[in-house]
Amino acid sequence: MQHSMPPLSALRAFEATARLGSVTAAANELSVTHGAVSRQLKSLDDHFGVALFAKAGRGIALTPHGEKLQIGVGEAFDRLKDSCAALKRDVEEAPFTLACPGSLLARWLIPRLDRLHRELPELKLKVVVSESEQPGTQTDASATLAFAEPPWPAGVEVFELMAEQICAVASPQLAAQCDATKPESLLANKLLYTSSRPQAWPQWATAKGLELAQLETALSKGQGFDHLYYLMEAAVAGLGIAIAPRLLVEDDLKSGRLVAPWGSIQTPARLCLWLPSQTDSRRSEPLAKWLKRELIVPRAEAEKETLQVLQNQDLMQQIMASSDTHNRG
Repeated sequence: MQHSMPPLSALRAFEATARLGSVTAAANELSVTHGAVSRQLKSLDDHFGVALFAKAGRGIALTPHGEKLQIGVGEAFDRLKDSCAALKRDVEEAPFTLACPGSLLARWLIPRLDRLHRELPELKLKVVVSESEQPGTQTDASATLAFAEPPWPAGVEVFELMAEQICAVASPQLAAQCDATKPESLLANKLLYTSSRPQAWPQWATAKGLELAQLETALSKGQGFDHLYYLMEAAVAGLGIAIAPRLLVEDDLKSGRLVAPWGSIQTPARLCLWLPSQTDSRRSEPLAKWLKRELIVPRAEAEKETLQVLQNQDLMQQIMASSDTHNRG
């Protein structure tokens, strides 16, 4: 014979009333009205066919049946609270796993990991290399840091951190052989590219007013790599001119290992923190804010460099115009 269980909400109202000895106190604890608790208690009386509380002066007291029920219900709610607390503790103490493409991890995140650990020690960050080309699909990760273009897929929360900028970079020695005022001058050199970002060179060339047919010819004589990290290392080694996200070559530009005399362009892509729907936002939001703070300086420096490139181009044009006038005179 099966015995139906009363509603959990009614048992919760009973447990609070029995423990606190007052319907009013139970209603306050549960954030409901006095009448709502009274109706739940009445439903239990009807369910069991006995009274669980009786009037006692101006208050109420448990009947023998109520005392018997309180023992079991109290123990059950105590176990439930302990289980919930243990689960919450496990979640909070578990590492926050951040998936990240290898190139972004090696060239940008790792140099900043020590500062991240110091400033967000409660995050207990664990970093893994993302295995999927589609951000946010690595189910064992708490979040994914990656470049991608909208629209964003359903089922994930996306923190947009910054717009992507790409630039053509070369070693200082190789760049010295090119004309910084003429982007087409780099086409005479070996171009380096990666199969994971086939759109990068065409995007840059279009923004700089270059003919795509000329670009294709130059790329056919260039050197391809299957990983962005190796592409940038090849550029540092002086093997050719590479196209790369500005963020990933920022430290190389500061150190002088690479130069970007032709400036940067913005692409439709965004650097985002991707969160599966089940990720606790209380842990992910501090990370998103920290990442945004770290990205403010590179963004400002990229804008400053772009302005400097434009100013240098204007100055060069003025010098050339002055020289032409002098020669004609």
